[in-house]
Amino acid sequence: MDLKIVSDLGDALKQEMRKVIVGQDMALDLLLVALLCNGHVLIEGVPGTAKTLMARTFSAALKMKMGRIQFTPDMMPGDILGTSIFDFRTNEFHLTKGPIFTEILLGDEINRTPPKTQAALLQAMHERQATIDGTTYDLGAGFMVLATQNPIEHQGTYPLPEAQLDRFLFKHVLDYPTVDEEYAIVEMHGHRSIMPDMEALGIEPVAGLDEIVAIRSFIASLRVAPEIIRYVVDIIRATRESPSLQFGASPRAATMMTAASKAYAAMQGRDFVIPDDIKMLAPSCLRHRVVLSPSAEIEGQTADEIIDRTIEGISAPR
Repeated sequence: MDLKIVSDLGDALKQEMRKVIVGQDMALDLLLVALLCNGHVLIEGVPGTAKTLMARTFSAALKMKMGRIQFTPDMMPGDILGTSIFDFRTNEFHLTKGPIFTEILLGDEINRTPPKTQAALLQAMHERQATIDGTTYDLGAGFMVLATQNPIEHQGTYPLPEAQLDRFLFKHVLDYPTVDEEYAIVEMHGHRSIMPDMEALGIEPVAGLDEIVAIRSFIASLRVAPEIIRYVVDIIRATRESPSLQFGASPRAATMMTAASKAYAAMQGRDFVIPDDIKMLAPSCLRHRVVLSPSAEIEGQTADEIIDRTIEGISAPR
């Protein structure tokens, strides 16, 4: 496969999303990288920063089925997975599939549901399978979770378990737009007060699952230089040795970051990974996988600051 196919696909997807989304270049790149290396993305931002709109626009630009779960405190695992219902006419149980049986799953306000319900996603996110009443169902190669959460409202919310956070390839924090971007947003969307319809906005799907699977296979075949792998491992192990972190990143973080770096390099038209790829992806790969020490929390340090210092302390290969 030609690398140009990968970069052209990325450009086409971003062009479609630009019909709706203003700015947020980093977020768009991370969504594309996750799509091309079988990853899930957690998007965090204050209300009104287009978290849900971005996820819906991304889904609309793909020829893939989309499902949505609006998480609430009273939701149960069966509301996500589905339940077996007894049919008195046939004397048999029949599965009523839940919203998890889709390709792109938008989990809106995921931290509004209790951990026991959040746990219904664990197997699906890691294995692309769901087990219901002892039977395992395949969710397909297209299964991808795009979850959103609000960082400033804590009433009626539940922190995501570390085991679930570790299954997200990226956690991206949406910033407020710049002055010019906010002007463009109001100019583009200022005539509506509700979520726009994707068809009315002219979003056209530019790629299907078959194309995505072929590109994933191509990206997986790309090799990473041993010195780049060592660089990734050094960064991950340094997080475990940092006095500011109670827990560092896991080996899964190292493998995921390496896979993501290959996808990002391919999007740039390269068949090799450079240290700058790792530096660019590392904060989004690691900020949700580390736990601050009590002293770091007291001092007001953030995960991003500690990760940045950790990366600066590691010599990049030349």
